[in-house]
Amino acid sequence: MTKVLVLHSVNLVRSALAALLRSEGAFDVTCAGWRTAARQAQCLRPDVAVVDLDCPGASAAFGSSKRTACLPLESPTPLLVLATSATPGSLQRAFQAQALGYVDKDGSPGRLVRAVRKVAAGERFIDASLASAFMEADPMPLSPRELSVLARAAEGDSVAEIARALHLASGTVRNYMAAVTRKTGARNRIDAIRISRRAGWV
Repeated sequence: MTKVLVLHSVNLVRSALAALLRSEGAFDVTCAGWRTAARQAQCLRPDVAVVDLDCPGASAAFGSSKRTACLPLESPTPLLVLATSATPGSLQRAFQAQALGYVDKDGSPGRLVRAVRKVAAGERFIDASLASAFMEADPMPLSPRELSVLARAAEGDSVAEIARALHLASGTVRNYMAAVTRKTGARNRIDAIRISRRAGWV
């Protein structure tokens, strides 16, 4: 039986996704929010992790490294992302995180089921409706560390909270935010977050 870990910050959404997959029969589905995702991934060792790129918390995880922070690096879990073509930058982040599957959230439930099966088998799955979005994405000017700082700022973390979470000095965090503001052509931190969200980088 294929073990699936559904990650989403909203309980109702992850429960609905889990119910959909369980109704198809051969899936053993576990749900988790971002806070318990690492523990669930280590205990479950799923065949596939399903992640919604637009849910709160996803940007911080994808921005922290080339592999999602929620999954154990020593045992990478095949990643399937739910996305829309409206934010091509987020698709690029998922690609950098080595996601195998890309499912359009406007597609049919059957597409998700098929994608989970393919990714569990080690095969790539990309909805045709998302393929052109990859080509349209603007180049992302930020380094992985700058992106991780920006992603946490976008989630509402203060400089001190970002510094603690990323094991950095507060001055270093401010330097990264200054670099982000400059590279995005923003007026300030809030404007940098707005520009980056519009581009789908966070």
